[in-house]
Amino acid sequence: MTDQPLAGKTVAILVASGFEELEMTEPQRALLQSGAQVKVVSSDQAIVNGWHGDAWGHYFTIDVPLSNALAADFDAVIVPGGSRSVDKLLSLAHTARFLRGFLDGGKPVALGGLAGGLLAAVDRAKGRNIAATPETSDTLVEAGAALVEEPVAIDGNLVTASTTADADAFKEATVKLVMDHLSPMADAA
Repeated sequence: MTDQPLAGKTVAILVASGFEELEMTEPQRALLQSGAQVKVVSSDQAIVNGWHGDAWGHYFTIDVPLSNALAADFDAVIVPGGSRSVDKLLSLAHTARFLRGFLDGGKPVALGGLAGGLLAAVDRAKGRNIAATPETSDTLVEAGAALVEEPVAIDGNLVTASTTADADAFKEATVKLVMDHLSPMADAA
Protein backbone atom coordinates (compact mmCIF):
# COMPACT_ATOMS: atom_id res chain seq x y z
CA MET A 1 0.00 0.00 0.00
CA THR A 2 2.90 2.39 0.58
CA ASP A 3 3.64 2.57 -3.16
CA GLN A 4 -0.01 3.54 -3.80
CA PRO A 5 -0.85 5.82 -0.83
CA LEU A 6 -3.74 7.46 -2.68
CA ALA A 7 -5.47 4.26 -3.80
CA GLY A 8 -9.22 4.71 -3.53
CA LYS A 9 -9.01 8.53 -3.73
CA THR A 10 -10.47 10.51 -6.64
CA VAL A 11 -9.11 13.88 -7.75
CA ALA A 12 -10.98 16.22 -10.10
CA ILE A 13 -9.16 18.41 -12.60
CA LEU A 14 -11.48 21.29 -13.51
CA VAL A 15 -10.73 22.81 -16.92
CA ALA A 16 -12.12 24.53 -19.99
CA SER A 17 -10.33 24.68 -23.33
CA GLY A 18 -7.21 26.83 -23.14
CA PHE A 19 -5.96 25.60 -19.74
CA GLU A 20 -2.22 25.51 -19.03
CA GLU A 21 -1.42 21.96 -20.05
CA LEU A 22 1.63 21.44 -17.80
CA GLU A 23 -0.35 22.59 -14.75
CA MET A 24 -2.69 19.69 -15.49
CA THR A 25 -0.46 16.91 -16.78
CA GLU A 26 2.37 17.17 -14.26
CA PRO A 27 0.19 16.85 -11.11
CA GLN A 28 -2.03 14.33 -12.91
CA ARG A 29 0.92 12.05 -13.68
CA ALA A 30 2.26 12.22 -10.11
CA LEU A 31 -1.15 11.56 -8.56
CA LEU A 32 -1.81 8.61 -10.87
CA GLN A 33 1.56 7.14 -9.86
CA SER A 34 0.46 7.47 -6.22
CA GLY A 35 -2.67 5.44 -6.92
CA ALA A 36 -5.26 8.22 -7.19
CA GLN A 37 -7.99 8.11 -9.78
CA VAL A 38 -7.95 11.41 -11.70
CA LYS A 39 -11.05 12.67 -13.54
CA VAL A 40 -11.27 15.59 -15.99
CA VAL A 41 -14.29 17.79 -15.22
CA SER A 42 -15.35 20.41 -17.77
CA SER A 43 -18.25 22.33 -19.24
CA ASP A 44 -16.85 21.60 -22.70
CA GLN A 45 -18.39 18.76 -24.72
CA ALA A 46 -16.58 15.36 -24.86
CA ILE A 47 -13.02 16.74 -25.20
CA VAL A 48 -11.08 19.72 -23.93
CA ASN A 49 -7.99 21.32 -25.50
CA GLY A 50 -4.95 22.39 -23.50
CA TRP A 51 -2.62 25.31 -24.14
CA HIS A 52 1.09 24.49 -24.28
CA GLY A 53 3.62 27.32 -24.53
CA ASP A 54 2.44 29.64 -27.29
CA ALA A 55 0.03 27.29 -29.06
CA TRP A 56 -2.80 24.85 -28.61
CA GLY A 57 -1.72 21.62 -27.00
CA HIS A 58 -3.26 18.18 -26.67
CA TYR A 59 -6.87 17.11 -26.45
CA PHE A 60 -8.14 15.36 -23.33
CA THR A 61 -11.31 13.36 -22.84
CA ILE A 62 -13.80 14.79 -20.36
CA ASP A 63 -14.80 12.26 -17.72
CA VAL A 64 -17.51 14.24 -15.91
CA PRO A 65 -19.56 17.19 -17.20
CA LEU A 66 -19.25 20.16 -14.82
CA SER A 67 -23.05 20.46 -14.67
CA ASN A 68 -23.21 16.95 -13.13
CA ALA A 69 -20.09 17.19 -10.94
CA LEU A 70 -20.36 17.36 -7.16
CA ALA A 71 -17.50 18.07 -4.78
CA ALA A 72 -18.86 15.24 -2.63
CA ASP A 73 -17.83 12.77 -5.36
CA PHE A 74 -14.16 13.81 -5.20
CA ASP A 75 -11.44 14.01 -2.57
CA ALA A 76 -9.54 16.99 -4.07
CA VAL A 77 -9.58 19.37 -7.04
CA ILE A 78 -6.92 20.92 -9.27
CA VAL A 79 -7.70 23.93 -11.46
CA PRO A 80 -4.90 24.75 -13.91
CA GLY A 81 -4.44 28.34 -15.03
CA GLY A 82 -4.77 29.65 -18.57
CA SER A 83 -6.69 32.80 -19.44
CA ARG A 84 -9.14 31.16 -21.86
CA SER A 85 -9.98 28.39 -19.40
CA VAL A 86 -10.28 30.62 -16.35
CA ASP A 87 -12.41 33.20 -18.21
CA LYS A 88 -14.82 30.45 -19.28
CA LEU A 89 -14.93 28.93 -15.77
CA LEU A 90 -15.60 32.37 -14.26
CA SER A 91 -18.69 32.72 -16.43
CA LEU A 92 -20.31 29.51 -15.14
CA ALA A 93 -22.41 29.25 -11.98
CA HIS A 94 -21.48 25.56 -11.75
CA THR A 95 -17.83 26.56 -11.20
CA ALA A 96 -18.68 28.49 -8.04
CA ARG A 97 -20.89 25.69 -6.71
CA PHE A 98 -18.25 23.04 -7.41
CA LEU A 99 -15.28 24.97 -5.93
CA ARG A 100 -17.18 26.11 -2.85
CA GLY A 101 -17.95 22.47 -2.10
CA PHE A 102 -14.24 21.69 -1.85
CA LEU A 103 -13.23 24.85 -0.01
CA ASP A 104 -16.09 24.70 2.48
CA GLY A 105 -15.55 20.97 2.99
CA GLY A 106 -11.86 21.41 3.84
CA LYS A 107 -10.81 19.30 0.86
CA PRO A 108 -7.51 19.97 -0.97
CA VAL A 109 -7.75 22.64 -3.68
CA ALA A 110 -4.88 23.53 -6.05
CA LEU A 111 -5.21 26.65 -8.22
CA GLY A 112 -2.53 27.28 -10.82
CA GLY A 113 -1.65 30.73 -12.14
CA LEU A 114 -4.72 32.74 -13.15
CA ALA A 115 -7.05 30.15 -11.54
CA GLY A 116 -6.19 31.75 -8.17
CA GLY A 117 -8.54 34.57 -9.16
CA LEU A 118 -11.44 32.11 -8.87
CA LEU A 119 -11.17 32.46 -5.07
CA ALA A 120 -12.42 36.03 -5.28
CA ALA A 121 -15.17 35.07 -7.71
CA VAL A 122 -16.48 32.35 -5.38
CA ASP A 123 -16.12 34.61 -2.33
CA ARG A 124 -13.51 32.42 -0.59
CA ALA A 125 -10.36 34.59 -0.70
CA LYS A 126 -10.80 36.43 2.62
CA GLY A 127 -8.12 35.56 5.17
CA ARG A 128 -6.16 33.33 2.77
CA ASN A 129 -2.42 33.60 2.08
CA ILE A 130 -2.15 33.41 -1.68
CA ALA A 131 0.54 33.40 -4.37
CA ALA A 132 -1.13 35.48 -7.08
CA THR A 133 -0.43 36.46 -10.65
CA PRO A 134 -0.08 40.19 -11.41
CA GLU A 135 -3.42 39.98 -13.24
CA THR A 136 -5.29 38.65 -10.18
CA SER A 137 -3.45 40.27 -7.26
CA ASP A 138 -5.57 43.44 -6.98
CA THR A 139 -8.83 41.51 -7.14
CA LEU A 140 -7.65 39.04 -4.51
CA VAL A 141 -6.45 41.78 -2.15
CA GLU A 142 -9.79 43.58 -2.53
CA ALA A 143 -11.48 40.25 -1.65
CA GLY A 144 -9.46 40.06 1.58
CA ALA A 145 -6.56 37.78 0.64
CA ALA A 146 -2.99 38.35 1.80
CA LEU A 147 -0.44 37.99 -0.98
CA VAL A 148 2.80 36.08 -0.45
CA GLU A 149 5.98 36.78 -2.38
CA GLU A 150 6.59 33.15 -3.33
CA PRO A 151 5.88 31.34 -6.60
CA VAL A 152 3.71 28.81 -4.73
CA ALA A 153 1.82 29.14 -1.43
CA ILE A 154 0.16 26.51 0.75
CA ASP A 155 -2.53 27.79 3.13
CA GLY A 156 -4.35 25.00 4.94
CA ASN A 157 -6.16 22.99 2.26
CA LEU A 158 -5.23 25.43 -0.55
CA VAL A 159 -2.28 25.65 -2.96
CA THR A 160 -1.93 28.67 -5.24
CA ALA A 161 0.73 29.51 -7.81
CA SER A 162 1.74 32.97 -9.00
CA THR A 163 3.05 31.87 -12.37
CA THR A 164 2.82 29.07 -14.86
CA ALA A 165 6.59 29.24 -15.40
CA ASP A 166 7.33 26.87 -12.53
CA ALA A 167 5.11 23.86 -13.24
CA ASP A 168 7.40 21.63 -11.15
CA ALA A 169 6.91 23.73 -8.00
CA PHE A 170 3.13 23.73 -8.54
CA LYS A 171 3.15 19.96 -9.08
CA GLU A 172 5.24 19.33 -5.96
CA ALA A 173 3.07 21.57 -3.77
CA THR A 174 -0.13 20.05 -5.17
CA VAL A 175 1.02 16.48 -4.60
CA LYS A 176 2.25 17.36 -1.09
CA LEU A 177 -1.10 18.96 -0.23
CA VAL A 178 -3.09 16.00 -1.52
CA MET A 179 -0.80 13.45 0.17
CA ASP A 180 -0.84 15.37 3.47
CA HIS A 181 -4.65 15.50 3.48
CA LEU A 182 -5.60 12.19 1.88
CA SER A 183 -3.01 9.47 2.39
CA PRO A 184 -3.62 6.88 5.11
CA MET A 185 -0.44 8.13 6.80
CA ALA A 186 -2.12 11.55 7.20
CA ASP A 187 -5.16 9.86 8.78
CA ALA A 188 -2.93 8.07 11.30
CA ALA A 189 -1.16 11.29 12.35
